[in-house]
Amino acid sequence: MSEIEIVAEQGTWRGGFEERVLAGYRAAGCSEALARALLERAVEGIEGWTVATDGTGWIAVGVSEDNGAVVGRIHDLTAARGREWAERWCAGRGAERVEVRLTGGAGAFADYPVRGQNRMRVVAGDPQLPPGLTVRRLTEEEYPAWYAAEEAAYVADIVRAGALTPEQAKEKSDQDFARYLPEGYRTPGHAFYAMEADGRVIGTGWVNHGFLPGVTFGFSLEVHEEHRGKGYGRAAMAVGEWATRQGGDGAMMFNVFGGNEVAMGLYDSTGFAVLDEFRSLDLRRPAPERPGGGSAVQ
Repeated sequence: MSEIEIVAEQGTWRGGFEERVLAGYRAAGCSEALARALLERAVEGIEGWTVATDGTGWIAVGVSEDNGAVVGRIHDLTAARGREWAERWCAGRGAERVEVRLTGGAGAFADYPVRGQNRMRVVAGDPQLPPGLTVRRLTEEEYPAWYAAEEAAYVADIVRAGALTPEQAKEKSDQDFARYLPEGYRTPGHAFYAMEADGRVIGTGWVNHGFLPGVTFGFSLEVHEEHRGKGYGRAAMAVGEWATRQGGDGAMMFNVFGGNEVAMGLYDSTGFAVLDEFRSLDLRRPAPERPGGGSAVQ
């Protein structure tokens, strides 16, 4: 078979796809329970995906709405000529951009800009806080100011990653905070910290224990701007590991947005490996110019 054709029966493809996803997570150091929990997330909505083959490999694609935009997603790609077909398929259904989730390297999507990464590390058996740094729980009175600053930073990170406009980023931020903190400061499983040095708060932390089997998710380990460049970034990562053990988990996971090379360098140096990488490409193309200026309308 040389032409790419959509297949109605997806059983053969799905079995191989799920095994490849599991193998990627196992290779990244995930426990079997965690690998299978991550697989469940990776296959959400799989019944609605479109699967095609050229006889040598597979393509799985889908479209959905995300913060007011139609987004195409390439869920799987092993066919040699599949990327161009997948992009055309998504564009033909109104997608403004196409996204991919990758494990084990960029592969055929090296030219797609990085929008975000999930990183993970198994923490030490008895992580210690760095000398000179103390950690306490953020008080409920401090929470509103922390929340406002955290949301503003989150929106800025999303915009810097390049996938959403400021308006779309604000909408996503509102949705995400409402989903993860439905009871605010008192949301079960969530802990908020203040990091102090020399009697001053130099940063804050927000973690969610039991986010996945054996995993604490670090939503934020933030060093205030005026205290950056003093080695506190590495100290904040140690605080995250300490908090992970405090919550009874054995691994810490967090997300970093694309465009934040400084943070990525810190995470590389502290042993937090890339678990998933998210890349996307804008499918919209500027209209060709008419001779003498202006745009041609087809």
